[in-house]
Amino acid sequence: MAQGKRISVDIGDDAIRAIKDMGAAAKQARLAAGEGQAAAAVRLGVHVQTVGRIEAGEPGVAIGHVIGMLALYGVTTELRRAGPAA
Repeated sequence: MAQGKRISVDIGDDAIRAIKDMGAAAKQARLAAGEGQAAAAVRLGVHVQTVGRIEAGEPGVAIGHVIGMLALYGVTTELRRAGPAA
């Protein structure tokens, strides 16, 4: 079950894990680039708290912000279907 701010539906554990993994990847890439959260926020055009929420893997962050931050640091994503739809 999703825990976080501003999410109106329950999403599965696999989705939560993917969100957390993307946040961790964004943080790792930002640190590897030698940038702080404030610099990342300016580059992404969001508040520094949004960067923190992305990196924490909060499920209520806009997907465009998450993907945008990954793109800033050259991290790509790949979508795969885990199995039959429920």
